[in-house]
Amino acid sequence: MSFADLPAPLRTALEGRGYAEPTPVQAAVLQPEAAGRDLLVSAQTGSGKTVAYGLALAADLLGDAPRLPPAGAPLALIVAPTRELALQVKAELTWLYAPAGGRIVSCVGGMDPVAERRMLAQGAHLVVGTPGRLRDHLERGNLAPGSLRAVVLDEADEMLDLGFKEELEAILEETPAERRTMMFSATVPRGIAALAKGYQRDALRIEATSQGEQHGDIEYRAALVAPHELERAVVNVLRLEDPRIAMVFCATRATVARLHGNLAERGFSTVALSGELSQSERNRALQNLRDGRARVCVATDVAARGIDLPDLGLVIHAELPRDPETLLHRSGRTGRAGRKGVSVLLVPHTRRGLGQRLLTAARVKATWGPAPSVEAIHAKDAERLVEQARTLAAEEPAEEDLAVARTLLADPALAAQGAEGLAAALVRVLRAPLPAPEELSDVSERPQRREAPTPRAEGDQEGIWFRMDVGRNGNADPRWLLPFLCRRGHVTRQEIGRIRILGRETQFEVAPYAAARFAAAARRAEGEDAHIRVEPMQPVKGPPRRPRQ
Repeated sequence: MSFADLPAPLRTALEGRGYAEPTPVQAAVLQPEAAGRDLLVSAQTGSGKTVAYGLALAADLLGDAPRLPPAGAPLALIVAPTRELALQVKAELTWLYAPAGGRIVSCVGGMDPVAERRMLAQGAHLVVGTPGRLRDHLERGNLAPGSLRAVVLDEADEMLDLGFKEELEAILEETPAERRTMMFSATVPRGIAALAKGYQRDALRIEATSQGEQHGDIEYRAALVAPHELERAVVNVLRLEDPRIAMVFCATRATVARLHGNLAERGFSTVALSGELSQSERNRALQNLRDGRARVCVATDVAARGIDLPDLGLVIHAELPRDPETLLHRSGRTGRAGRKGVSVLLVPHTRRGLGQRLLTAARVKATWGPAPSVEAIHAKDAERLVEQARTLAAEEPAEEDLAVARTLLADPALAAQGAEGLAAALVRVLRAPLPAPEELSDVSERPQRREAPTPRAEGDQEGIWFRMDVGRNGNADPRWLLPFLCRRGHVTRQEIGRIRILGRETQFEVAPYAAARFAAAARRAEGEDAHIRVEPMQPVKGPPRRPRQ
């Protein structure tokens, strides 16, 4: 499959951007059997899916015409989970449809709704927005849906995870019944399948990447560290890899704030992204990364959704992700559009089993080893300095540089050091701005013990009780119950307490600090045991402070 059969304006746009051959997902949506049909597409993050559905929309928008008609009521609607992703989609579709005279308008939360209303009133061919803002414009009559020929749900699984099911259904109900509906999703859990069944007609299912195939452009590594040295390990990974842009993921806002401050204090140019920031603050942080004024972004999972930084070469999981989907989502920020990337999982040596289970569940093969040592970082620095010197030596020196060199060689104190001494002094000057690497404990020789349960002292908080709808009458057996609960809730055996097998149900206790994580994972059940209902018997609050290991 090639771009040869596309309308001329789109071919012109693609050639201008250096596109020679379609990516797998682009080729899949351009195959003859996909023409004009509803599509349910699963593809990896960074696989070129925005351009893919832009191309798939061409027949709906252009037909046989060389250019789009004058902008009026929108012809296509694209719904994305976050402001950042929606604005990135707008930017991609803008260049793709520019030769065809396309006008694209964005409607996203955090922006001025009055300005958006004016833009809609001036006419648009495509509208890109977030679920809440699009629903608001529809209900206020600012967005006329009657002429829509197609609707695209981008990263549909994330929109359901973020709680936008009601908004999506309201939007789809407002659009014409004969519209074409395309859903793009990294995974197709039950919620997406149900949405597709209710709002698509004879949808063509496309898997642009074989299930279980690892993202070939991402190299996964798992580094064992002492639990109290995670932040020091982040420093050493950043120093060893020295990427153009790196993203460091944390589980909470508090951890983001602390790690951001510590990295800045050590000399890294760093920005932070968390849910408490305003849209202008988020935009400013991202622009600093794109402009090169910052090189490290410390973020929570929610804050980093939908972010696309082309030069992002390294992802560090400073805290273990809560589930395999989060691991893949975080890692997918790098290795995009054919570029190579590295994803480093920092694993406390006391939780190696959990780290391995996350990688296995995500179908990812990682190289295990220690965190970078001071010696390895100094050796890498030396390689870079030598390569940098070779590159500069191959260029014709500027006269002002030669003048400084002559001054150095003429200085008696420096001349007494000889060429080697002078070179060493210059190396020290080049090394001086680099953040110092951290000394880390050697955990490679420690026995890998099971994560030990913390004894509950008298008066400590009881565990949180859950129930599942399989009991003694359903052949509930302790031999499969415990592995099932660990797999379903992404917890360890030590985080499961007492188990009571009753006639029609089984009740069990989960450690307080793991209860919220267990409940969230249990709700996202997939696979052959997904029909087994697991639910809390009491309200589950956010996790309290975890006991020291």
